[in-house]
Amino acid sequence: MSDKSDLAALLGSRICHDLISPIGAIGNGLELLMMETGSRGPEMALISESVAHANARIRFFRVAFGAAAGEARLGRAEVASIISDMTKGGRLSIDWQTGADLSRSEVKIAFLLLMCLESAMAYGGKITVQVDGGRWSIMGEANKLRIDPALWAVLADPTAEPEITPSNVHFPLAAEEISRRQFRLAADLGQTSIKLSF
Repeated sequence: MSDKSDLAALLGSRICHDLISPIGAIGNGLELLMMETGSRGPEMALISESVAHANARIRFFRVAFGAAAGEARLGRAEVASIISDMTKGGRLSIDWQTGADLSRSEVKIAFLLLMCLESAMAYGGKITVQVDGGRWSIMGEANKLRIDPALWAVLADPTAEPEITPSNVHFPLAAEEISRRQFRLAADLGQTSIKLSF
């Protein structure tokens, strides 16, 4: 084990791995129940949507917080499925415009940065993700942004020490991962847009 961050990533992988199966089983059981009873009322719809959202979030967290060792790859279809399921019916849309298979470690960084944008775009908006020549570009646009300068400073300077809570832990994790992979993050924070590239 090289450092504490590796242990944290393994913990994230373990938790997500252990939760994916039971959440999937609940979804399957719900489908069987609806088939048997023919009930598709608002209660069943609410449970079904909640299970689907929980499953999508766990899959997203598995990439964002889990281990990304070696040269592991993620297929574009899998990433697009995770993004689509996670944003379905929400105020935030994500247009994932990347090519074929991608480095899992780079997708991990992109997912952590998406969480940073999600924090700033609490009122909704649109995010576009592109990769060109190995350079990632993530653009968020919204009518209204909520930016905490101390948290965003962490992305430029991993040694900064703002108050970290469970709701914003993705900021220092993104900074650590970017540093570990020896990338440089460029961030342009505007009034209604945020552009990140690495």
